[in-house]
Amino acid sequence: MELKDFSNQLKSHSKQIDHLMRRRLPVIAGRMAKDFFQNSFRISAFVNGGVHHWQTTGRQLAGGKTAASRYGPLLSSRNHLFASIKYTPSDYRVKVANDLLYAPIHNWGGTLHPSVTPKMRRFAWAMFYREAGIKRNASKKSKKKRTDEAAANPRAQKWRALALTKKKKLSVHIPQRQFLGDSRELQDMIHERTKQEIIKILNSQK
Repeated sequence: MELKDFSNQLKSHSKQIDHLMRRRLPVIAGRMAKDFFQNSFRISAFVNGGVHHWQTTGRQLAGGKTAASRYGPLLSSRNHLFASIKYTPSDYRVKVANDLLYAPIHNWGGTLHPSVTPKMRRFAWAMFYREAGIKRNASKKSKKKRTDEAAANPRAQKWRALALTKKKKLSVHIPQRQFLGDSRELQDMIHERTKQEIIKILNSQK
């Protein structure tokens, strides 16, 4: 096909191509991006010029008896962070974001300084009892036995230390586990899909 013929073909399909770029592609690209970013949670890594694996969590290294111990980084039974990745299409563009307040600190990493409150201490005790396998209605003898056994459980001791700490503020380092951002692989996928959609239009009858 000569350049002139190709130019005429583009002009003859200009309305269809404009509709593609203005309305359809933002939805297509948004869906692709959402699926791509959510897959980061499944593989515990971010893909941009290669696979960048997330740091293993303390609960994965220490093991544990709770259901939460079986989940990978940034995953839980509710999967709020995973499910909160959304896309909003508009004319010629699409916004992909996660509006949860704690999303940025996980995506980029950093240090938090939360205050130690009575509520936090109560939660820490509850988590200690759960990790140690101590039930509320257990006998004193059973509780003492479980407490002694918990001395060898790093996760249980971590919660106990938090419950008993004299600090008023904590310094909590959050490692970067990126799940949103620029990705060469995603850009290539969107470019390829865009090319395919344009070819479909050019090969169709006006």
